[in-house]
Amino acid sequence: MAEILVVGAGPVGLTMAAELARHGARCRIIDRLAQPLPYCRAIGVTPRTLEVWDAMGIAREMIDAGIWIEGLRSILHGQPPRDARLELPDLPYAQLGLPQYETERLLARHLGRFGITVERGVTLTGLSQDAEGVAVRLEQAGGGPPESAGFRYVVGCDGAHSAVRRALGIGFEGDAFPMMFMLGDVHIGWDLPRGMALRALRLVEGGAPDMFIAIPLPEPGRYRVSMLAPAGLASPGGSDHGIQAELQGPDLPQIQAVADDLLPDRPRLSDLRWSSVFRISMRLAAHYRQGRAFIAGDAAHIHPPTGGQGMNTGIQDACNLAWKLALVLKGAAPESLLDSYEAERRPVGAEVVARTRAASEGYGREAGSKPDRLADTQILVSYRGTGWVRDDAGGAAGPAAGDRAPDAIGLRRHGVGFPPAALRCAAGDGTPPAGASRRGGHPWERGGSRGFRAGGGAASRPPSAGGRDRAGGRPAGMARPCLLP
Repeated sequence: MAEILVVGAGPVGLTMAAELARHGARCRIIDRLAQPLPYCRAIGVTPRTLEVWDAMGIAREMIDAGIWIEGLRSILHGQPPRDARLELPDLPYAQLGLPQYETERLLARHLGRFGITVERGVTLTGLSQDAEGVAVRLEQAGGGPPESAGFRYVVGCDGAHSAVRRALGIGFEGDAFPMMFMLGDVHIGWDLPRGMALRALRLVEGGAPDMFIAIPLPEPGRYRVSMLAPAGLASPGGSDHGIQAELQGPDLPQIQAVADDLLPDRPRLSDLRWSSVFRISMRLAAHYRQGRAFIAGDAAHIHPPTGGQGMNTGIQDACNLAWKLALVLKGAAPESLLDSYEAERRPVGAEVVARTRAASEGYGREAGSKPDRLADTQILVSYRGTGWVRDDAGGAAGPAAGDRAPDAIGLRRHGVGFPPAALRCAAGDGTPPAGASRRGGHPWERGGSRGFRAGGGAASRPPSAGGRDRAGGRPAGMARPCLLP
């Protein structure tokens, strides 16, 4: 019998279900749609999300299906083009481009390895809870009697218009940009280097700039393009956020007209595979938890797509919550550990909403480069100083408890010619080496050095066994840096 119901089978819900299964918790996952959406919504995958996927064992599959984002060409009206290369040689991973439909396909395949499939065409229409569990009402798209089911916990990963959030009565305050945008998946005939994104802008006093933005897709020559929608497409109706599937999208001549207006070389666009219009809102849920029900991803925070933060933040929400739920269900941690989910992740959501809004409102008017080259990598996300994090190092130099554990270079293992990743040495791949402790089923709680040494002056030591840095349950491997979101 499933103990947890996951509502929504986008990247966040699929991650939640897969991580629950990986940590030994039984779940069901439902989605109201009969089929996944074909639209290329989110593309950018941050280095931090790739680290999460590495821990899940799927990073290589994702990388093989994607394209590395090499940089950005900016064309401001009346000025020569400027190229800014995206270089992150000191991180384990760079920035990846992967269409959301591919992300969902690969995550669903990964989930299937645990014997779990998405139950499609199933809608949550009722939810109530008490101290023992959550009762839900589920309805099938094809009709038939509704199903009443009970679960220990429910997690709403069902998007901006979350049925779970609404059933819980959680506030979702914010506002929306007044303009509408349009998207398309097209082939562009130009000489832009592979992996480079492009933005062409004409600043407008007191308003949003005219824009043509092209993000590379893995298939050569193909891009997801976005721009302001003309008045004829900015019709009333639809919802206040996201792709407006019920409204007419732009045709190829409309997209070509914007490219001709803003791109000096006027490259030819062709083979429009899909198009849509979309709206952008900025909202943050008042709470991420109410009793035995939780929300994650767009159900908890929505914001402009600037910097490619949305899907990544949601995936990391799911990873943060899943291992905690699994520990509680096993009796290895008190239920109060679940309070740390909102305490840690809601401030991250608030920061993303504020930062992406500011970046969007100042788009094209940036003074110089970004203040921190790591700003959009999510490597800097930290839970330092939150209620469940304890640091006994007394202000020692280096990462503090709650920070991401940095990687280390120069590691060597006797008899192995390639350099291993320090994070993998510390976090493990789910299979413990001889002598490892698996308290609570966590591969990153172990003693010993696994035979690794640091060369070239770099040093790194795996977490040691014994002690806990979070009252009641987080294993000793977390006592200094944070290996998980």
